[in-house]
Amino acid sequence: MKDDNTDPADTGEEAADRVEAEAGEVAAPSAETPDEADADPSDPPDLEAELAAAKDTALRAQADAMNMQRRAEQEIEKARKFALERICGDLLSVIDNLERALEAAGENESNDSLLEGIELTRKGFMDILEKHGVQSVDPLGEPFDPETAQAMSMVEQPDAEPNSVIAVMQKGYTLNGRLLRPAMVMVSKTPSA
Repeated sequence: MKDDNTDPADTGEEAADRVEAEAGEVAAPSAETPDEADADPSDPPDLEAELAAAKDTALRAQADAMNMQRRAEQEIEKARKFALERICGDLLSVIDNLERALEAAGENESNDSLLEGIELTRKGFMDILEKHGVQSVDPLGEPFDPETAQAMSMVEQPDAEPNSVIAVMQKGYTLNGRLLRPAMVMVSKTPSA
């Protein structure tokens, strides 16, 4: 069978040269790709830098997500802890009224059962509030603390330590350590000479 690409006029040498040339065109491509051929072997590949940048970005994103989750948990805890702040503040006036009723009745023996009922009601009320984190602030005899008390007046009291609470007009209250209402107090001052 005759090869269609061969010319009958070709001599043997010319045919052999042409077969070699065609074989060279069909030969397997070089192992180097054009990019690798152009690359300078002394330059390190940028893959390591890209990998380091990607790791840094991933770590930053993970840290941001953890910080956001922690802040959200803190906000939820704070909301849960102080959700009762408004209603507890409103209920303090009821406790004040019960305490005033006990003071007004005094030691009158004819009202013993009534006084006992009022006292039990006040105690039950306070037990429920304490169960939810409400604590009373009664600084009588202690040094004046502007963080938990509000001075209504200052009175010279020779037998009391200067700047100490000598009377409590209204108790203060805290809710889970946060001041709900300051105590209204009377404070002693140094006697003038």
